[in-house]
Amino acid sequence: MAGRPPSAAVLILHGGYETGMAAPAPGALNLPGLRMLPVARVVARAVGGDSGVRVQRVRYTHRGWNGSREDPLHDALRVLDDLRREAGDIPVVLLGHSMGARAALHAAGHPLVRSVVGLAPWCPPGDPVTQLAGRDVVLLHSTRDRVTSPLASQSLTARARRAGARTCLVTIPGSDHAMIRRAPAWHHLAGLLVTGLLGLAPVPKRVEAAFGLPPEAAASEGTLSLDGLDAGGPGPRRCGALRGVGR
Repeated sequence: MAGRPPSAAVLILHGGYETGMAAPAPGALNLPGLRMLPVARVVARAVGGDSGVRVQRVRYTHRGWNGSREDPLHDALRVLDDLRREAGDIPVVLLGHSMGARAALHAAGHPLVRSVVGLAPWCPPGDPVTQLAGRDVVLLHSTRDRVTSPLASQSLTARARRAGARTCLVTIPGSDHAMIRRAPAWHHLAGLLVTGLLGLAPVPKRVEAAFGLPPEAAASEGTLSLDGLDAGGPGPRRCGALRGVGR
């Protein structure tokens, strides 16, 4: 019903820039925002059978991360606080791309957040992971990304696992940072993961197996290739050597 608070939510966080104090460009001029529109549509359709799940985009006050200001993080926390006041302690999945994925990972310590799905995330080596304890974290990264590093994503999943998170990295061979090549694969997997993490559908079995790895597991053990990912199988399939450069 129109006035009913949601029973769960998915917050969409688009990408941005390392620095930029100006407000994001409006409408079709906001290219990072446009990249997430098809993902948001797929997710909305995937959870559409449950009208209690809200799919909401986080709107930024500035277009950049801006160093210690961490502007998109505070935008995300503001939306989470508003949502908690409106609906109480409902489960939330954060779904972000690039800078938005970094903001999602940083915001995961908020009491509402149960899971994070990061698409081509920006994961600098010194970023914290203790806030991910008790959360489910799935990162998706192209092996050919030249903007953010798949190796950094792999490292973050291993560090987060040691901190108490259930983590997994899925590599997408032959794609790119903007998720243009193999776009249907990105969109489908995002919808599949979000519904699974909300408990509306099964999580892919290989992802669930990776979630169960011990804290000391090697980073490669929790790294799966999209081309080997399906609903069956006994456990994680290791991916070959990653290639990538970080920011």
